[in-house]
Amino acid sequence: MTATLQRESVGTGRVVWFTGLSGAGKSTLASALYEELIARGEQVELLDGDAVRENLSKGLGFTKADRDTNVRRIAFVAGLLAKHGVTVLVSAISPYAETRREVLANLPNPTEVFVDAPLAVVTERDVKGLYLKALAGEIPHFTGVSDPYEAPENPDLHLRTDRISVQDGLKQLLDHLGVNA
Repeated sequence: MTATLQRESVGTGRVVWFTGLSGAGKSTLASALYEELIARGEQVELLDGDAVRENLSKGLGFTKADRDTNVRRIAFVAGLLAKHGVTVLVSAISPYAETRREVLANLPNPTEVFVDAPLAVVTERDVKGLYLKALAGEIPHFTGVSDPYEAPENPDLHLRTDRISVQDGLKQLLDHLGVNA
């Protein structure tokens, strides 16, 4: 039996879903928003894709099926938290458009944020050298190199992190969410 979340069963929380390539700035922006919302007294949780993969999705690989399972697990937890009035910030690559559409359709008050930077920029930002290894064929199933990243066609907010600062991105997020006083 598969458990799903339905919009009708949720409360007043919301989910802000940050998607984009590794190194685009998802975690940086989500963390900045988290700190700002905490300072304003909001109930907020941050579900970072790397932390979720380590704790809830250990054992999953990087095939399409495994990535989709990981995204669905993140969405399930996000929905449970949002159902109880929490603003949930999800920072996860979430490379496949169909899976993102599926999970966002079942989350309360979802906002899709496309955190965008060109491959050259994220490669330059990559301190671990993973992009260079992937480009050399040393890492299989690497999103944006040997596996696709399907950019959102109509995200609620599109942030080009190669063109804006973290503070500018945070301001745009707060404005879009209607919490910028």
